[in-house]
Amino acid sequence: MAFITILIIAAVALGVVFYKPSKSWKSASKPFPKQWRVFLVEKVAFYNALSSPEKAEFERQVQAFILNHKVAGVSTTIDEEDKVLVAASAIIPIFRFPDWRYTNLTEVLIYPNSFNERFGVEGDRNTILGMVGTGYMNGKMILSREALHKGFSNTTDKRNTAIHEFVHLIDKMDGTIDGVPEVLMKNQAALPWISLIQEKMDEIHDDDSDINPYGGTSRSEFLPVVSEYFFERPKLLKKEHPKLYEALEQFFKHDMSDRSLQIKKQRVRRNSPCPCGSGKKFKHCCGRG
Repeated sequence: MAFITILIIAAVALGVVFYKPSKSWKSASKPFPKQWRVFLVEKVAFYNALSSPEKAEFERQVQAFILNHKVAGVSTTIDEEDKVLVAASAIIPIFRFPDWRYTNLTEVLIYPNSFNERFGVEGDRNTILGMVGTGYMNGKMILSREALHKGFSNTTDKRNTAIHEFVHLIDKMDGTIDGVPEVLMKNQAALPWISLIQEKMDEIHDDDSDINPYGGTSRSEFLPVVSEYFFERPKLLKKEHPKLYEALEQFFKHDMSDRSLQIKKQRVRRNSPCPCGSGKKFKHCCGRG
């Protein structure tokens, strides 16, 4: 009994640490860069579906992520757009948690394309597009640059590698990647969720599901796979898998089915409406100077 009590106290402590801002956490002291806003408008459907106040909050969280996590290229050169897309991927699943800290992440490494289990890019066994590091790679995430951009260029395939990996990190916040995100579940019982996972995995195995088959490989992969579905095609998920949609809505505290994510890709030009929502042309607002 004493051992169980210690475990419960430890679990509660993890939640406290999770929500308690770190003393070393950096907050943005400068305005959100204009070009970063252009990247979000042109690439991130989730951002475009937000209200003006929500967009400002999303920008704050994106800026904080970039300030507090290193994003570096490996065998490739990355730019500001890459960093913004990585940050957007991190913020989308935890947008409703404004005090969130990815305390289990220090650095995101960007590879040009797929890689292998030894983190190499040579040879013909490079099939991995994203990975959350363990062991000596603990605290690091590896992403394919090509997959990162594809995740935002194709908004209807229910796939986004970077969001997938950040959901793995969220799942890992309780110490184990097992498909049961205790930090999101709060007082929710785990057994109904585990039962629902098994039900949906059985449908995948019976070839009677539109969920990415990779979600049927394990409970730990099921959660990020259906999270990709939730954030890309929420209306379809709610129609085809209402119980699953409801569970994810409770986890992420977000009714995504109310969002209009079918937004045409738009280029922000000098005479375009400014993405800040001022009503002015871009050249007379954020595009000045």
